[in-house]
Amino acid sequence: MQFLARFLALIAAICLAVQPVAAQSILRDAETEALLNDMAAPLVEAAGLQPGNVDIVLINDSSINAFVAGGQAVYIHSGLIDAADTANEVQGVIAHELGHITGGHIIRHSEGAGAATNISILSLLLGVGAALAGAGEAAMGVMMAGQQAAMGKYLAFSRVQESSADAAGAEYLSNAGISGRGSLAFFGKLQNQEFRYGYSQDDEVAFGRTHPLSGDRIARLREVYTRDPAWDAPDDAALQARFERVKAKLFGYQQTPQRTLQAFPETMTGIPARYARAYAWHKDAQMERALTEADALLAMQPDDPYFLELKGQVLLESGQPEEALAPLREATGLTRNEPLIAAMFGHALIATEDAAHYEEAERVLRAAVARDRYNPFAWYQLGVVYAARGDMPRARLASAEQQVMSRQYAMAIRSAQAAEIGLPQGTPDWLRAQDIEMEARAALEREQNRR
Repeated sequence: MQFLARFLALIAAICLAVQPVAAQSILRDAETEALLNDMAAPLVEAAGLQPGNVDIVLINDSSINAFVAGGQAVYIHSGLIDAADTANEVQGVIAHELGHITGGHIIRHSEGAGAATNISILSLLLGVGAALAGAGEAAMGVMMAGQQAAMGKYLAFSRVQESSADAAGAEYLSNAGISGRGSLAFFGKLQNQEFRYGYSQDDEVAFGRTHPLSGDRIARLREVYTRDPAWDAPDDAALQARFERVKAKLFGYQQTPQRTLQAFPETMTGIPARYARAYAWHKDAQMERALTEADALLAMQPDDPYFLELKGQVLLESGQPEEALAPLREATGLTRNEPLIAAMFGHALIATEDAAHYEEAERVLRAAVARDRYNPFAWYQLGVVYAARGDMPRARLASAEQQVMSRQYAMAIRSAQAAEIGLPQGTPDWLRAQDIEMEARAALEREQNRR
């Protein structure tokens, strides 16, 4: 039974490795999403994909990683942004991940897992047969050999896919006229990390890895990149400036105020430093100092919607929603109702508890969810304003939208049913309530089956 348990564990591990990540903490920020989409756009086009159909998603994870997981979405860990020095480095990573998408590697991962599982099951059956015949040591040998063969098969398959994505990424960078210098620099960072943590670069050890050795990848790619006409192409200065401020903003948001202030002391007066410190002071509940940094940023760029958003956020989250309205209204207008900024503006309108603002809040929030249906915060706020205006059926429908996205499936079913009862039959909202109920029931069934 011990042998059986070990092999079942191996099979489960292989199957788990090819499953999409079900639950990750996603970081959403209007400025960051706009930057990542602009960085990816020429690469998406070079890969022959439609820009609007590829999502670049930021994950709240300090590790240096990026991956694709079903559909056409590239997930980038916040730790990767922190580790990168240039926008060009991140573009190299995005190009590599697009290679996984165009290569169909997520779908084909099941092929590698299937082959490994078949070997495991075959060796398991042979081992059980030997054990039943009384050859205990032979059974152990067969099973251990099968385990090694299965894992080796899967890892070899994974390394081939990684090499294929490297080659595709180099092609997309070239086609987009973007230098591969950043790609090589980032692989150098990965190699340094491997050295730091004592990972062997020996060829024999490489057979136990999911990725090729970083040194080998750098050698292969350097030969490709240095011969490419785009090798000497200069970095996009405007994109780099945007990257530096987003990186600092993310640092200030994620790190402790003390660490942020150490990295960005008050002697530094540039935009990235002020951006980081504004979040540090805000996290430390020092509103006046946070507003001082926000006002300094606006003095440099008065019409920057993200600086206006920052000021509005500090005021709103410090208990001054009325004062937050002006900067958030201006930011919403400058970005033409960017959904995340509009959702914050709608929240501020509601937080004033002034009924005179509810009509505008409903209009703003409806526009936000029309452009971004997958925004549970906006749906929650819309439900609040519907309830405040006495429209309970739509309040329950908005709650159902928010709950199904937050994986509160049982609550979503109840909210959708309550909305359906109060909505006119056959209307779009009535039909949507039915759709949410069916979606939530199907999700509950999948969860039960997994258990």
